[in-house]
Amino acid sequence: MTIALPKAKTTPTADLATKTTLIYGPPKIGKSTFAAQFPDALFFECEPGLGELSVYKVPTYSWPDLLEACKLVAAGGHPFKTVVIDTIDNAFKYCTDHINAKHNVEYEGDLAHGKGWAFVKNEWHRVLTRLASLPMGLVLISHAVDKRIETRTGEYTKTQPSLPDRARQVVLGMVDMILYCDTVSRPRSGGDGKGVDIVRVMRTKPHPTYEAGDRTGRLPEVMPLDFAGFAKCFASAKPASPMPSSSSGQRSVASAPPATSITE
Repeated sequence: MTIALPKAKTTPTADLATKTTLIYGPPKIGKSTFAAQFPDALFFECEPGLGELSVYKVPTYSWPDLLEACKLVAAGGHPFKTVVIDTIDNAFKYCTDHINAKHNVEYEGDLAHGKGWAFVKNEWHRVLTRLASLPMGLVLISHAVDKRIETRTGEYTKTQPSLPDRARQVVLGMVDMILYCDTVSRPRSGGDGKGVDIVRVMRTKPHPTYEAGDRTGRLPEVMPLDFAGFAKCFASAKPASPMPSSSSGQRSVASAPPATSITE
């Protein structure tokens, strides 16, 4: 292969089938349903939970299964434009189990000098990087966990994907969007105004109390957990104007969008 220096700058694209996206949140909020609407999606099913969705899926309940599915996708000759790994949490467990079995240990820490951790991380990084480099979209689904963070000035709780730290850092460094699926409550409109509606939203910008991000700059800070609205925002020619954050550092709920009827 001959390498030449470029003569023109690259052009940012609004094609979702070229992006790598991490979607995480609590169970049954609609992560898989949302991911299923990405262009021509193919699921690598790493845990049960797709029974109520009509999707194309490949059962990948071991690391060799996932590697084989990756080879089939990389070979081309298929109609799929997006690979969805559901969930990335289980995929990492399969990766760890595979490396441990390969080296005849029960736990990666059993290998001397940190070799086990290095083997797992290298394999994890190798496969995810290869998938992300394909001319397809890549969607990674994870659960959410609250982690206690200690700083010099005190402690606080941060919601983040439930991957172990060593796996999460690889994922966070490679994705274009980190979408945190959440719920908020707001006063019920109409009638006597009593009661509240539970609203499902996505959070897309960095915040001290949760992990989120949007490298594309096209998404508002908070938006409905609705794929049609998400795709419309993403395809816009200009980056979206973010919604203002609460000055107290708490999650903004006052301007939350209407509820949507999405089930996982």
